[in-house]
Amino acid sequence: MRKEQIKKLVVMAMLAALSVVLIAAIHLPLIPAVAFLEYDPADIPILIGAMAYGPAAGLVLTVVAAVIQGTFISTTGPWGILMHIIATGAMSFVASTIYKYRRTRSGAAIGLVCGTLVRGLVMVPANHFITPVWMGAPTEAVDSLMLSGILPFNLLVGAINSAVTFLVYKTVSRFIIHGEPISARRSGVVEATGES
Repeated sequence: MRKEQIKKLVVMAMLAALSVVLIAAIHLPLIPAVAFLEYDPADIPILIGAMAYGPAAGLVLTVVAAVIQGTFISTTGPWGILMHIIATGAMSFVASTIYKYRRTRSGAAIGLVCGTLVRGLVMVPANHFITPVWMGAPTEAVDSLMLSGILPFNLLVGAINSAVTFLVYKTVSRFIIHGEPISARRSGVVEATGES
C-alpha cells in the first residue's frame, strides 16, 4: 500500500512539473478582443491527474501549478493564482467527478464537456468581480468583453485542453499511471497480430 502511495505522489509531482513547463513554454492569445488572456496547455496534465486519481488530486495539482506559475513564471501574482485555481479547479473537479462514477470513454467525454461548460460559466462572475480589481479596469469595461471575448476564450481553452486530454488519457494512464511496460505492450501486439 505504501508503495502505491509513493508511486502516486511521484506521478502527481511529475504531472505538476509538466504543467508548469507547459505554462512557461506555450502561452498565446486566442481572441484579439481579450489579448490579455493567453492560452496555455497546462490544464492537460492536471486533467489527466484528476481523472486518474480523483477530484481531490486534481485540486491539489491545480493549486500547486497555479502557485508556482504565479510566483515564478508570470507577472499576474496572487490574482492570477486565484483565477487559475477557479478556472482549472472547477473544470477538473467536474470532469473527474463525472468520470469517477462512469469510467468509460463516454463518461470521460461527458465529464470533459461538462467541465468545459462549467469553466466558462464560473469565469463569468469571477471576471466580473476579480478582473476590475486585478487590472484596475472599470467593471463596465470588463463586462462589455464578457460575451465577445472572456466567455468564448474560456470555452475555447477548455475545449482544446479537453480534446487533447481525451485523446492521450488512456495511453498516459496505461504506461504512466498503471506502469504497464511499453515493451510488454509491444510484444503483446506482435503476438496478437503475428508480426515478427
